Amino acid sequence: MDELQKQIIEELKVLPEIDAQEEIRKSIDFMKDYMEKYPFFNGFVLGISGGQDSTLVGKLAQMAVDELNEGRDLEKYKFIAVRLPYGTQSDSSDVDDVLDFINPSVMYEVNIKNAVDASVQAMKEGGVDISDFTKGNEKARERMKVQYSIAAMNNCVVLGTDQAAEALTGFFTKFGDGGSDLVPIFRLNKRQGRQILKELGCPEHLYMKVPTADLEDNRPLLPDEVALGVSYDEIDDYLEGKEVSETAKNTIEALYLKSAHKRHLPINIFDNFWK
Repeated sequence: MDELQKQIIEELKVLPEIDAQEEIRKSIDFMKDYMEKYPFFNGFVLGISGGQDSTLVGKLAQMAVDELNEGRDLEKYKFIAVRLPYGTQSDSSDVDDVLDFINPSVMYEVNIKNAVDASVQAMKEGGVDISDFTKGNEKARERMKVQYSIAAMNNCVVLGTDQAAEALTGFFTKFGDGGSDLVPIFRLNKRQGRQILKELGCPEHLYMKVPTADLEDNRPLLPDEVALGVSYDEIDDYLEGKEVSETAKNTIEALYLKSAHKRHLPINIFDNFWK
């Protein structure tokens, strides 16, 4: 294992093996501790996509809320799950199953299509034509904007689904799904997230489904691994300190270096961002 691999593993806090129950407890206690430290907040908000990561974070958040409300006369705390389709979501049945699994305190649905299309049209009228890929980023940012508005109206905080494989590759939209208040599964890679969902009794088809951001109109349900050019198994092996092929290693490290700006707060004159 070379120095860059060691640096990445240390930065992202990935363990080569986990105890699922221990990691469940870490995430739940993390969210509970935050609520107790800042008592003016009443819970959590998260967009539910039907994918593995939001399924896991949503379930852990509901478990945290249930524990926070134990022994209270009033159920102060709540987990708000938000469906955020763009038009008609092709895997909406999976979202139904996720919500059945989580059983959230509150559920909203906000269709972002009109807002995104209006933004694209406004830019076009201003002389700016955006690509389908950039429109995908518009969708991600609109979804996060909605979550923050819902959080503001409910005195809640917004949860993120950032995990180690995604953080390593920069496979998220800056100030879109990359923007949140708390990231309860930071430190876990993709296979570790599946391990925990299995431990939690999640239906297998939800955590074994092919991961996709599904942001592009022209390439609907494009698998993440196709977009990245490397498999999650290879990324997870790399994060666990194992050897991977030279091709996979070069791809992973190139993605890490290219996406460094996404893992950094806005840069000021005191930041040595060139190092």
